[in-house]
Amino acid sequence: MPSQVEQLLVEAAVNCVPEEPNTPSIAPSLTFSEDSEDQDELQQPEPPKRRRASTRLIAQSPADIQRITGESTQQLINRCCGGGCCMNVQKKKEGLDYEHITLPDNDAFRSLSLSVDDSLPAILTNVTELPEQTAFLKPIRHTSNPPSPPDSGISLGSSTDSDTATDSAVSPEKLMQNLSVEDLDTSIQPPSFVQPHPPYNVFAAKIHNTRELTRPGAEKRTYHFDLDVTDYPEETGTDFKVGGAIGVSAPNDPAAVEELLDLLMVPRFLRDKPVLLRTTRGRWPTVWGDDQARELVTTRRDLLTWCSDIQSYPPTKPLLRVLAEHAHDPDEQKLLMFLCSGEGQGAFCDFRTGPHITISQLLHAFPSAKPPLDLLLSVLQPLMPRFYSLSNDPHESYEIRDGKQHRLIELAVTVHETSDWRNGSRTGIGSGFFERQSIKYTKMRKAGVKMPQLYIPMFKGLMANPLAKQFVSDGPMLLIGAGVGVAPFRGFVQRRLKNANCANKVWVLQGCRDALVDELYSGEWGVHEDEVKRVIQSRRGEGRYVQEEVAHQADLVWYIINSVDGRVFVCGSSKGMGEGVEEALIKVAMKKGNLEHDEAQKFWQLKKDVGQYIAETW
Repeated sequence: MPSQVEQLLVEAAVNCVPEEPNTPSIAPSLTFSEDSEDQDELQQPEPPKRRRASTRLIAQSPADIQRITGESTQQLINRCCGGGCCMNVQKKKEGLDYEHITLPDNDAFRSLSLSVDDSLPAILTNVTELPEQTAFLKPIRHTSNPPSPPDSGISLGSSTDSDTATDSAVSPEKLMQNLSVEDLDTSIQPPSFVQPHPPYNVFAAKIHNTRELTRPGAEKRTYHFDLDVTDYPEETGTDFKVGGAIGVSAPNDPAAVEELLDLLMVPRFLRDKPVLLRTTRGRWPTVWGDDQARELVTTRRDLLTWCSDIQSYPPTKPLLRVLAEHAHDPDEQKLLMFLCSGEGQGAFCDFRTGPHITISQLLHAFPSAKPPLDLLLSVLQPLMPRFYSLSNDPHESYEIRDGKQHRLIELAVTVHETSDWRNGSRTGIGSGFFERQSIKYTKMRKAGVKMPQLYIPMFKGLMANPLAKQFVSDGPMLLIGAGVGVAPFRGFVQRRLKNANCANKVWVLQGCRDALVDELYSGEWGVHEDEVKRVIQSRRGEGRYVQEEVAHQADLVWYIINSVDGRVFVCGSSKGMGEGVEEALIKVAMKKGNLEHDEAQKFWQLKKDVGQYIAETW
C-alpha cells in the first residue's frame, strides 16, 4: 500500500502538472508569478536577511584526528575531561613548575596571534613524536663523464633499497641511461610522474584567449579562458561533456617556492640540479596510484612547485614537531614543543582554527627552525589538482586561426582570496595561477605579441560531475546559480537554444551582487537570452538573493519538476546560496503541493534520487 506521503505526491502531480507545452507555450513565464515583486502593485521590500553561517568539515575519521593532532582518538578521549578546559588556552595550574621564555620578536610571529605568554610548563607531557621520514633526497653521483641529465623527472620504478641508488650488477653506462630524463619543460607542466591516473595524462593546453569577466568595483575577480585542446591525446571512451569538468594541475606560485627555498637555506646551485628522490611508502610525489616505495629523478624546485601544498592547509602537530626538532633557538624550540604537547592543546586548537598559515609564515615566525627539505616534504600535504566546470558546449566550439581549425574549451575562474600576514591577502593556488596567467597574457598582447605561449596544465576530469551526468537534450530545465556557479549553465543553454523549439524549455535564475560589475557572460548566452535568463541582484535594485527569487517563481519551479524529464539544477557556493535555495525549494513544495515541511524535504530527496534535482555546491 502506498504511504500517505506518496499519495500526497501523486495527488499533487495530478492536480498541478500541466502537459508538455506546445506552440504557443503554456509554461509559466519566468518573470511572472503570483508572489513576484514585478507586479503592478509593488510590495514593501523586506529588510536584508543575515546570511546563515556555515562550517567546514576538516575531520571525518580517526585517521584525520591523528593526522591533525598527532594523537589517536582514544588518547584524546583519555586526556579530555569534557569540561572545555582546552578552551581556557593557557590557564596555569597549581603544583606545576613554569619557566620563562622570550617570545620571537617579528611580524610573522605576531601575525600568528598565539594565545601564549612567556611562562610555559617546565615539563611537557603527551608530546607528539617526531614523524617518520618517508622522503629522502640523494645526490646523483656520476661514475664517468656522461652528460648531466636535465632538470625534469622520470620514474625509475619501485624500490625498497634504502642504502644505495645503484645496483652493482648494472653497468655505469646502463645506469646513466636509466637516469636520463625525457624532454619535458617543467616550467609549463608537471614532471611525468605527477600523473592523475592512466590514461588521464596532464596536457599543457595553450591559452587561446583570456579576459576578465568582472569589471572594476566587483567584490571578486572572475576570468574567462579559451583553452586550445586540438592536440589533446585521444583517450578511449572519454570526451569533453556539456556541464563537465576538467582537472588542472596548478603549480605553487614561483615566488613563494623561491622564498621557501631561501628560508630553508637550500643553495641556489642545488635548486634545479637533478637529484634522486627515494620514498619508502605512500603515493607522494604523485597524486593517485598504488601505495608503494618509489625512486625518481627530479629537482628540488619541481618537488616544491608541483608536488607539495605549501599554503592551503592549517599546520599540523607533526609539522610543528619537525620545526621544533630543527630549531636552534631554545626558546623557539620550547614554544613549538609546547604546541605539540598535552599542556598546549588549547593554544594549538586556537592557533589551528585561525586564518590559514603558510609554511613560509611559520619559518619567518620561528627563524631558527631550518629542517631538511626532504624531512619537510615528508609531512606536507600533497598538491592536489583543482577541478573547473566548462562554460561552453565543447562539441561545437571551434575557431579558425592561421589556416587551422582549433577546438576550444571554455571556463570561468573566480579568484579565491584569504588573509595574508604580509600582503593583506593572498590568492588560492589554483585561482591565483589562473589570474597570473591571464595577466601575463594580457600584458604580452598589449606589448604586441600576437600569439603568447602560455599554458594551463590540465586533464579531462575524473569526477563524476552530476551536472554533466544528468543533462538531457529534452525536457524543461530550471538552472539556478550564483557567481561563477552559472558558468556551466551557459553550455547547457547554448546546446538547448540550437533547437528552435527549445527556448520555452530552459530558464536561468542568475544571482549576483551588482549586475553592472559582476554579471558573468552578459549577452553571451544565445539569441533568446532575454527570454530564458533573469538576473537577481543582492546589492542593487530590488536587493534580494537568488533563493528568494526561487520562492517567487513557485509556479515555474512546480511546473518544471513535475514535467516529463523536468530537471532543476543548482550550482554555486553552499554557504548561503546552496542552503538558501534548498530551503526555498522546500517552501515551494509546501505551498504548491500542500505538504508539511518533512514531506516537502522527502519530495525533493526523491527527485534527487531519480536525477531530477541536481545540486553541485562547494
